[in-house]
Amino acid sequence: MRFVVHEHDARRHHYDFRLELRGVLKSWAVPKGPSMDPAQKRLAVQVPDHPLSYGDYEGVIPEGQYGAGPVVIWDRGTFAAESGDPAGDLERGKLSFTLSGRKLKGGFSLVRLRRGKGEEWLLIKKADDLAERGWKISSALTPARRRNLDAR
Repeated sequence: MRFVVHEHDARRHHYDFRLELRGVLKSWAVPKGPSMDPAQKRLAVQVPDHPLSYGDYEGVIPEGQYGAGPVVIWDRGTFAAESGDPAGDLERGKLSFTLSGRKLKGGFSLVRLRRGKGEEWLLIKKADDLAERGWKISSALTPARRRNLDAR
């Protein structure tokens, strides 16, 4: 199964973490972006599922549409759930998995904070051999990349 992280400069700059599951991309908005540092637990607000085709999207969502602004792929790769029932794990509020991406690697967990309209979760890097203490996220939305998106 695949995962993708979009960097999205909409109303507020954030990262969208997406996991392929049951024919859709399960999605979470992560305001500060994912982290390779286990000490940096990241808020991840679950948002509506996206079609699988959205995993390849880069471009500018036009003004007046939901999520207007530039979107680029920040990272992508595959993920493997630790259990044989990842959909059930999500429903129960805790999914543990391994990411194999260009930037994100190793064990992670999504843990639900509470039930309700705004599904709030934590995205947590596990303390494994691939963890990086003090890790800092770097933006893929450079000025040159923004100009390239605007030219499309």
